[in-house]
Amino acid sequence: MNGTWARRVFSASTATLSSRAIRRSTHPSRPLTFQTRPYSDQKSQPGDAAETPAPEPESTEVSVESQVLENLKKKEEEVHELTSRFRYLQADFLNLQRNAAREKEQQRDFAITRLAGDLLETVDVLALALKSVPTAALHPESPSNPPSSPDPPLKSAQEYLTELHQGVEMTHRLLLSTLFKYHVKSFDPTGEKFDPNRHEALYQVPISGKEPGTVLECQKTGYMIKDRLLRAAQVGVVQDAS
Repeated sequence: MNGTWARRVFSASTATLSSRAIRRSTHPSRPLTFQTRPYSDQKSQPGDAAETPAPEPESTEVSVESQVLENLKKKEEEVHELTSRFRYLQADFLNLQRNAAREKEQQRDFAITRLAGDLLETVDVLALALKSVPTAALHPESPSNPPSSPDPPLKSAQEYLTELHQGVEMTHRLLLSTLFKYHVKSFDPTGEKFDPNRHEALYQVPISGKEPGTVLECQKTGYMIKDRLLRAAQVGVVQDAS
C-alpha cells in the first residue's frame, strides 16, 4: 500500500517538472539590453547655466544704502556721546584744579593760625602794661632835676616810667605790625551792635541812655585772619533796663 502511494507521488512530481520545462522552452528568449549615458570630459562651469548674469534687483541696492546710512548715524551718535563725556570730564578736571589751587591758597594763608593765636597772649600782656600807667603820669608838669647840674641829671621815676611805657608801646605796635603782615587784624567792637558770631559776652549791665544790645566795653580785643574769625572779642553788653 505504501509503495503504491509513493510511486504515484513520484510520477506526479515528475510530470509536473516536465510540463514546466516544456512551457519554458516554448517562450522565446528576450535579448539583454544596456542603457548608455552620454559622458563629457568638460566640467560644467557655474556660468554655463546662465550665460548672462541676471541684473540685481533695485531693492537690494536700496537696502544696502539704508544700512550704510543707519551705520553712519550710529557712528555719529557714538561720536556725539564720546564728545559729551570728554567735555564733562574736562570740566570736572578744571574744577578739581581750581579746588586744589583754592585749598593750597587757604593752607598757605591759614598756616600761621596757631602761631598767631600764641602771640595774642603776648599782645594782651603788653596792652595791660600800657593800661597800668595813667596818662597823667606820662606828662609831668615840672622836671624833678634842675638843668644847672654838671653831671648828667638822674632820671626821675616818672621819666623811667615814661620810657618803659614807650618801649612797651613800641613792642605792642611791632607785634601788631607783624601780625598784620600775615593778614591778622584786630577789631574793637565798642559801641557796635552785639554779634554772637564775633563777640563773646562776659557780662550784661543795664545802662540808662545806652541802647540795649550794644557793646559797652571791650576787655579783650578780637582778631580776624582775613575773613575768618581768629578770636572773638570779649565784651560787656548793655542790658535792657525794663
